[in-house]
Amino acid sequence: MPTTAARHDASPAPDRLLRPGDTCWRIARAGRAGLVVDAQDYFRAVKEAMLAARHSIMLIGWDFDLRIQFEPDGATLEGPNALGPFLRWIGKTRPELKIYVLKWDLGMVQALGRGSTPLMILDWTTSDNIRFHLDGAHPPGAAHHQKIVAIDDVFAFCGGIDMTADRWDTRGHVDDDPRRRRPSGRPYGPWHDATMALDGATAKALGEHARERWRLATGEALEPPPPREPFWPGAVAPTFVDVDVGIARTAPLFGNHRRVFEVESLLLACIREARETIYCESQYFASRTVAEAIAARLRDEDGPEIVIVNPVSADGYLEAATMDTARARLLGLVHDADRHDRFRIYTPVTHAGEDIYVHAKILVVDDRLIRIGSSNLNNRSMGFDTECDVAIEAVAGAPDEAQLKERIREVRADLLAEHLACAPEEAHRALSEAGLVRGIERLRKEGRGLVPYEPDPIGPAEQILAENDLLDPERPPKWLRRARETLLRPLK
Repeated sequence: MPTTAARHDASPAPDRLLRPGDTCWRIARAGRAGLVVDAQDYFRAVKEAMLAARHSIMLIGWDFDLRIQFEPDGATLEGPNALGPFLRWIGKTRPELKIYVLKWDLGMVQALGRGSTPLMILDWTTSDNIRFHLDGAHPPGAAHHQKIVAIDDVFAFCGGIDMTADRWDTRGHVDDDPRRRRPSGRPYGPWHDATMALDGATAKALGEHARERWRLATGEALEPPPPREPFWPGAVAPTFVDVDVGIARTAPLFGNHRRVFEVESLLLACIREARETIYCESQYFASRTVAEAIAARLRDEDGPEIVIVNPVSADGYLEAATMDTARARLLGLVHDADRHDRFRIYTPVTHAGEDIYVHAKILVVDDRLIRIGSSNLNNRSMGFDTECDVAIEAVAGAPDEAQLKERIREVRADLLAEHLACAPEEAHRALSEAGLVRGIERLRKEGRGLVPYEPDPIGPAEQILAENDLLDPERPPKWLRRARETLLRPLK
């Protein structure tokens, strides 16, 4: 019989936010953990990591576009500069290497309009050591949303960056950057994103998770790779050293696959236990459960300051009509609760005032915890799509508590310095002297920076979409559940 993971009712432990079996799947040690912000550094680092592979490469993602270039300025690393030709090349030059690519099934519908991508996928299938599969192991309407690269069980990336078009950008988010072009040649706007590089036992756990996802999607159980020496790509500077990392997941109920709500449990625990500040970057703000938890803390006399960085609008008409309208409605609830003036929601812009699309999924709670992953502040990420996040916590009384707290403060200052076009030291000083909200307000200026978000009026069409959970459900709608039961009945 299917089992359901506990949610909401777990008793909070006062000393830890990361609790295996509740707010995370497990905690594993990493010798190094490196935050990678924006895809310029990530695309180069992921190629460098794949070049170091000896036994297996697992690419687990929402979407892949095989035509993207790792280094738009020109290749400095061995092998072809585009993803598809590189995988084909490394597969042929290293026949002992096994390569597995798992992509969301409905992503193929989008790929049909992307030139040579489907043809290149077909070409891959002629190679014995490159395996490609579409992941449909989820309820109808759900998405496989994790973004994981696992190499030899000794190195991994886990975060929010997809290896697809429209993602590459620099931390400068330069206006009209000629390198920001789709494979078709069309330009796209500035894009902000993030992921985490990890080694040690954390990488091994993510490799295990990737193989389990492959098994659920294909029915094939893969053997773990043999032991090998550790490696670390030179393109990534370690942010943390010798640190425990929690892995939190979301998985919907599907067949005999258990329902998992670790992402939501961790997020609600963080909101509930935050003492001074919550800083969050997310593609959406559309979860009523999260908004109500935030509103409850804003009503507290001594609750935390809370800052959310969002894109000005979601990508695409239906998505914008649903997510932006939900955000506008939930912000009304939050602002009504903000009686102590401790909440802000901002959108980043370039020097010329162009909106920067926020795709990063980052949470920083006080100087106590940082979480990077694939999950957003929307219903789907809480219980309907598949998600995977990693988190690092400074545990009270632990030998490394002071060091981790300092690093978490530095990361938050560095993220805000990027958005506010100032030095990280200046951001750190402003936050230390004035607090989160007023520190940001002190640093805001004309041009590149953070702009307070003001929702547009909600029209009748948007109101209807916002009241319908079809595009952002927390669990399968009833009609989809009935359809799934009908479709699967002959298979039982």
